[in-house]
Amino acid sequence: MSETSKIREWYLSLFKDFENRLNGERSKPLHKIRRSAIDRFAELDFPNLHQEEWRFTDISPILEHSFSYAARRDDKAPSAKDVSRFMFGGMRSHTIVFVNGFYSAALSKCLQLPGNLAIGSLAEAMKTDDGQISGHISKQLDLGTDAFTALNTAFTLDGAYINVPDGAVVEDPVHILFISTGDEKLISQPRNLVITGDNSQVRFIEHYASLRTGVYFTNSVTEIEVGRNSMVDAVKVQSESAEAYHVASTVSSIGADGNYESHAVSNGARIYRHNIDVRLNGEGGNTTLEGLYLTLGEQLSDTHSLIDHAAPHCTSGEHYKGILDGKSRAVFNGKIMVRKGAQKTNSYQENRNIILSSEAKVDTKPQLEIFADDVKCSHGATVGQLSGESMFYLRSRGIGEEQAKLILIYAFASDVLKNIREDAVRSELEYVLSTRFLKGM
Repeated sequence: MSETSKIREWYLSLFKDFENRLNGERSKPLHKIRRSAIDRFAELDFPNLHQEEWRFTDISPILEHSFSYAARRDDKAPSAKDVSRFMFGGMRSHTIVFVNGFYSAALSKCLQLPGNLAIGSLAEAMKTDDGQISGHISKQLDLGTDAFTALNTAFTLDGAYINVPDGAVVEDPVHILFISTGDEKLISQPRNLVITGDNSQVRFIEHYASLRTGVYFTNSVTEIEVGRNSMVDAVKVQSESAEAYHVASTVSSIGADGNYESHAVSNGARIYRHNIDVRLNGEGGNTTLEGLYLTLGEQLSDTHSLIDHAAPHCTSGEHYKGILDGKSRAVFNGKIMVRKGAQKTNSYQENRNIILSSEAKVDTKPQLEIFADDVKCSHGATVGQLSGESMFYLRSRGIGEEQAKLILIYAFASDVLKNIREDAVRSELEYVLSTRFLKGM
């Protein structure tokens, strides 16, 4: 039996134990989805370098570990003081906290909410589900080719649940905080579900962090449904332990005249893979994807995105930047698809990278697939070093080499960070940026 087959069998045996702990939940609609997903997982191979979508990303280090499913340990839960450093300076927000994948009511708080708006734990919401909530789970996902997504679906238990009804506006942002205790060889598989009705608005921050260093695995899936003429603004901050692994899928469906903005910033994890799938299903929809990845040492950051224009008169923009040092690597693969009939599409895609060492490497591949004839689309990618002319200009005005590099790095990254609406989040990320590469200079 191959090593890949052995680790697949490990997760299949882990699922049996997980299923036995569900008790009465096994009769609910969600468990049919879990069973279907584990059956599909049993047929799939984990990705490898021979597959086009994974040919630059070696996940074999993840498969070397037999990760165990975390158990809820309320007696060893972190305190409010422990997690205070992840609260973006006390930002006013609805806060949902999960520890090793389990919802913590003690660490969470929601401000006053209007009407029947729901913000909280998916597991808690599912206790009274009659199929209405579970009907949205995996509604947009294809489990046929992705072993990690199938695995997450099979183990779906908890995560953030946000449901904004027609006409509702969530004034304060929602901070979804996933904390790992850093315990060795644990896997957590958050499942987040965001649903917005027509003419509604919500902003949320999906935040992954660790209390301490350690080898663990986060395998997350976030599904977002944007209603007609609605706005969803999402920020993802990935700052896991440098020894951890993080694989994520974010799938969004946008209705007519809907608007979805995504801002992703990653600086943690040994291996980080983020699959982003955005589908513009209604006329007049718009999406903007922005991201910044910061890598050091032997880290690997991989972003794969698909923006699917399935309706006419839609717009999209994608702007990702990377800063690499040491022996780190980054992968960017972005595809814009314009389907037949999606006329008057206006779309652009851009990936730019700065390499600070001779051993860092970027593989970038922007793509266009266009099946309509009345469109305006463009894409581009660059990989380079800090401008020698700019460095000379700053040095000639009495600025030291280290400070000059930091100024240029900040200027390069600010195009992405400046568009994050939450001041406290943006300030924290600017601080991370200013200290991230300091020791190597």
